[in-house]
Amino acid sequence: MNLNPISVSFNLSDGREVTIETGKLARQADGAVVVRMGNCMLLATVVANREPKPGQSFFPLTVDYQEKFASAGRIPGSFFKREGRLNDYEVLVSRLIDRALRPLFPDDYVCDVQVIVTLLSSDNEVMPDALACLAASAALAVSDVPVQEMISEVRIGRVNGEYIVNPTRTQLKDADMDFIIAATEKNIMMVEGEAHECQEADLIKAIEIAHEVIKHQVKVQHELRAKLGLTAKRDYTKPYTNTELEARIASFGADKIHQVAKGALGKHERTEAFHAIRDEFKASLTEGELKEEDLKLIGNHFHDLEKKVIRNMMLDERVRLDGRKLDQVRDLAMEIDYLPSPHGSALFTRGETQSLTTVTYGTSEDELLIESAATSAYSNFILHYNFPPFSTGEVKFLRAPARREVGHGNLAKRSLYQMMPKEDYPYTVRIVSDVLESNGSSSMATVCAGSLAMMDAGIPFPKHVGGVAMGLISGENGKFAVLTDILGDEDHLGDMDFKVTGTRDGICGIQMDIKVDGLSMDIMMQALEQANRGRMHILDAMYNCISEPRAELKAHAPRIEQLNIEREFIGAVIGPGGKIIQEIQRETGATINIEEVGNEGVIKVFSANKESIDKAMAWIKGIVAIPEIGATYEGTVKSIMPFGAFIEFMPGKQGLLHISEVSWKRLDSLEGVLNEGDTVKIKLIGTDPKTGKLRLSRKVLMEKPEGFVEPERREGGDRGDRGDRRDRGGDRGDRRSNDRGGDRRDRGDRGDRRSNDRGDRPASQRTEYANNNEQTNTTEAIQPQQQITPDVDDSDLKL
Repeated sequence: MNLNPISVSFNLSDGREVTIETGKLARQADGAVVVRMGNCMLLATVVANREPKPGQSFFPLTVDYQEKFASAGRIPGSFFKREGRLNDYEVLVSRLIDRALRPLFPDDYVCDVQVIVTLLSSDNEVMPDALACLAASAALAVSDVPVQEMISEVRIGRVNGEYIVNPTRTQLKDADMDFIIAATEKNIMMVEGEAHECQEADLIKAIEIAHEVIKHQVKVQHELRAKLGLTAKRDYTKPYTNTELEARIASFGADKIHQVAKGALGKHERTEAFHAIRDEFKASLTEGELKEEDLKLIGNHFHDLEKKVIRNMMLDERVRLDGRKLDQVRDLAMEIDYLPSPHGSALFTRGETQSLTTVTYGTSEDELLIESAATSAYSNFILHYNFPPFSTGEVKFLRAPARREVGHGNLAKRSLYQMMPKEDYPYTVRIVSDVLESNGSSSMATVCAGSLAMMDAGIPFPKHVGGVAMGLISGENGKFAVLTDILGDEDHLGDMDFKVTGTRDGICGIQMDIKVDGLSMDIMMQALEQANRGRMHILDAMYNCISEPRAELKAHAPRIEQLNIEREFIGAVIGPGGKIIQEIQRETGATINIEEVGNEGVIKVFSANKESIDKAMAWIKGIVAIPEIGATYEGTVKSIMPFGAFIEFMPGKQGLLHISEVSWKRLDSLEGVLNEGDTVKIKLIGTDPKTGKLRLSRKVLMEKPEGFVEPERREGGDRGDRGDRRDRGGDRGDRRSNDRGGDRRDRGDRGDRRSNDRGDRPASQRTEYANNNEQTNTTEAIQPQQQITPDVDDSDLKL
């Protein structure tokens, strides 16, 4: 078989080549391409059903982006060792593609379409999400699926003031702006990203740069389509319509809908009023007047009429559904410390949208592992967004977070992260936003509530981050209306909705979807400026609620203390098999984490109880401390031997208190003097030069008995001149001969050496002997008769 692929290519501004190839892989799909840049290869496929499902009334587009771990030479870490459901990163990339592609299809096209983008080969420096939408659009371009235009998507990063198209992974680490922009040859379709307090003009410049690059990439797709000789798209079955019925509904309901729309009703009251108009129309029909298929169209026609009437009302009368002005923010209510037990909490209410948000502190053991094919990293900042069905008054099954929840939570996380302390912050922080009511922009409520809760928790958060959702409605003759703080219904019927977050000094995050052609940059700039005014209004209210982080953590919030130690002490703190660190955690109740960073060990002690932290820190400091000769310590008797006691005077440090160093008196045993578990005060007087054992003394800290006389130490010269040992042989006879007085067995006249017939020595002799052999000081080594080595592990006795 001879596979002859067809390809086109183009270069980015820095010379990197991008190739689009078709005809070699996945040939049974309606369209399939491989996009390659460096070692990064993406396969994009598209398949569309020829006919819609019976009764289908909406466009069922499915977009899935997935990464094969084999693309980076890795095996998945799951139990089954295979790729499973899409992770959050894959869901977010899927949303980027979906939001850009969906507006390209005709309004009356309702056939199922599935787009799958797969990472086949990974490149450590190429970000595949910036190429995924290009691949999806190219797959549609080489198919006959009826899309109206082709698009592409690029990432714009700003590094040291320079705007870079599709920056490398390394460059992106230093970027203060990171935006992904999708566009057709004529119009911007989607913007998403984050920035460290950029200005509105900076965002517009990034969009303009991206659009110029995208125009060229769209032309390349047209070239590929021309190479394939494709000229037409497939025909498709259009949904059944009845123009007479549509006109009759407009005549019946337009004025009634207008009156309801101007009534400034609440969400549920307005919905019920619109349904009442539909029911009234249905009641006006005679039985059998409309065919079954016409009855099914009533809901769709009323929906279209409501949208048209409300849009015209806003454009012509500058009136909104709830009676507000176009640039007016709904009423605000904020409260911190609402929940007594969490480490931080806030309740944020804006109109009929409400978020209850909590902050929880954790340790580095609670960090979230974020894995993709090319990367594996831990994050100490986590945000989860929950959208239960009761928030909109609906009944639904509780399931895992949907794609919408993942996307909204990601926008809030990226926005708040810009103000998080970065360097050496010891905590893992988890924010959870539970949306209790929703009528427009619950993600922006999450940002505001999250900022309030973080300051309530005492996180060193330098500035509040707020957010507002904006909408735009455009009409004929250049008419348009920019709406601040949009409702759910206004989001649905608008031509553009975008969410902007930031501080008083700049933008931190943005998510923009544009559904209309011909939106000029001037209109977009005006919308961004109006969003800035709305954000400032909300931020002022947030600062009135809490202006700076709590100076102290709440009493029940856990504390973390950090200690840096020399690398060689890490093993001593951990102990064999983790024995020491487990004992510290068990005895103190604190959680301890040890990490090797460079040439140091970083120890973090975590507990809600300060006494627990202090006890664990003292224990660890004792382990890593170096004993000082001449220093005084308090120790615990660990074991008693006939020759002395082993004393633990520092965590993990034991020394020998010889029986001769216990007291100025001579002791035959330690019975009744010391017991295991006793606390004694001792002095470190030196180390054994042979064994390295630590030598302790108790008596040097005791007052010397009155009249006690230290015996003179005998030096080697005091024993007199013993003569030349070689001349003594004649006097003592040859020790090797047998002339030593007969058989040794016949020496019984000397008495049994094991008996007590030798008599007792006088007490004065015994005292003199003891004093000569047991007296020590803090600088001398232990005498030979004291070097008794017990049959125990002495590794902890050494310096």
